[in-house]
Amino acid sequence: MGGVTVWQSHTVADNWWYCLTHKTVEPNDGCPNKNRLGPYPDEATAGRALEIVRERNEQWDAEDREWEQGTPG
Repeated sequence: MGGVTVWQSHTVADNWWYCLTHKTVEPNDGCPNKNRLGPYPDEATAGRALEIVRERNEQWDAEDREWEQGTPG
């Protein structure tokens, strides 16, 4: 039982983005959001934005194939 839950404070100013125009990681103040992926919780994760997109797309494509074939996932 015991234990304490600690909530980490996270504000919009803490967000990081991957800019598709400049192909760089940006803090919250940067290019318009329509040209960026995110927000991400930290700079390192934003730097992996394209990798994360690829991984998610591969997973969704596999799920679509399974659904189209009628096989459970």
